This record gives sequence, structure tokens and C-alpha cells, in this order.
Amino acid sequence: MAITYSPEVERILTKATATVDELAVLLGIGRRQAYEAVQRGDIPSIRLGNRILISTRVINQMLDTGTVTTQVA
Repeated sequence: MAITYSPEVERILTKATATVDELAVLLGIGRRQAYEAVQRGDIPSIRLGNRILISTRVINQMLDTGTVTTQVA
């Protein structure tokens, strides 16, 4: 059985990276919780100036396995 996602989730997952706000949508958590997880290092991220980006490969791995391997990023 194929999994279907909302158009918003599909749009996010087709990109190479996601913002912290998009991460919150994908994980179904609050914006603050997402920022805290990134700041703690629970979720690997890339900082470009003021932007914080997360690899969608990392997000997919988290959703598939429940863990993050830093080699994926």
C-alpha cells in the first residue's frame, strides 16, 4: 500500500533541504520544539547566514528508522 502525503508535505520532501518551520510540519511538532531539537544537535542542520536548513534525506531517515546517522547528511 502506497503512502500518500498532503500536497504541502510532498512539496517539502521533493526539495534537497527544508527549513526548521517545514521540519516542524513534517514531524507534527511545534516550531519551538523543532528549533530546540536543532539547537541541541538532535537533528543535523546546516547554517547559511541566518538560515538553518535540514537535509530532507536526514528527515526521511528519521521518519523511516527513528534515528539519525550523521553520514546521511
